[in-house]
Amino acid sequence: MADFSRKNRRKGLTLGFVPTMGALHEGHASLIRSARKENDIVIVSIFVNPTQFGPREDFKKYPRDFQRDMLLCKREGVDVVFHPPASAMYPSNYRTSVLVEGLSEVLCASFRPGHFKGVATVVTKLFNIVGPKVAYFGQKDAQQAIIIKRMVRDLNIPAKIKVLPTIREKDGLALSSRNAYLNPKERKTAAVLYEALKKAKDLIKKGKRDARDVIRRMKRIIHRSGIVKIDYICIVDLDNLQPLKKITDNSLIALAAWVGKTRLIDNIIAKPQKK
Repeated sequence: MADFSRKNRRKGLTLGFVPTMGALHEGHASLIRSARKENDIVIVSIFVNPTQFGPREDFKKYPRDFQRDMLLCKREGVDVVFHPPASAMYPSNYRTSVLVEGLSEVLCASFRPGHFKGVATVVTKLFNIVGPKVAYFGQKDAQQAIIIKRMVRDLNIPAKIKVLPTIREKDGLALSSRNAYLNPKERKTAAVLYEALKKAKDLIKKGKRDARDVIRRMKRIIHRSGIVKIDYICIVDLDNLQPLKKITDNSLIALAAWVGKTRLIDNIIAKPQKK
């Protein structure tokens, strides 16, 4: 992989990179399409990264369908699929990790300790191997994207990070590999997460700036479902992920919740109307 990328960079060709954990869906396809439009060569990695799963999480059960993933990549015109074994990414006696301090301990990290250290480490390794000009990520994983942007800046990694809009189902549910875990009743109920985010967006559009009040109203909507357990709803600064009391035009409204045994995340960027 590294040799292929090096040879093509020397030819002056641009490399667009979409890092994934497989179980590809239309959200991934949208990233690939952008990479295809903007680069000479498109590379997709498929690697279920063990270091970002906690001891009680679903690493072994995480959905894997490599043949289906390959069909999607072929359909979207991907040039190279990089599918390394864990032994290549994490050699014997592996001891080095990457931690973006201040951003990797909040929001989802409060419930998944060590998760973002695993993410930052594997993405750094993938960037070192692939050497892309541009890498593409989805807004659904907002905290991950913010961490990677900061990591790239802090470590002088010569890659541009593009974050593209969340792709949703007709009822608003954000596309996710984990949606496959939901039974029909849970799948229908899961749409309440986006309903709560839409309510927040509407309140902000009408002039509401009190973050606690917006969160309170979002919780009220979600609790009506009866089967959704909230991990968190937070309104934070888009740059440093610190909680905000007053909503600004640089605010992220993020949530995580359990629908049955499946943990889902979603978010929107707040855009108060300027007076």
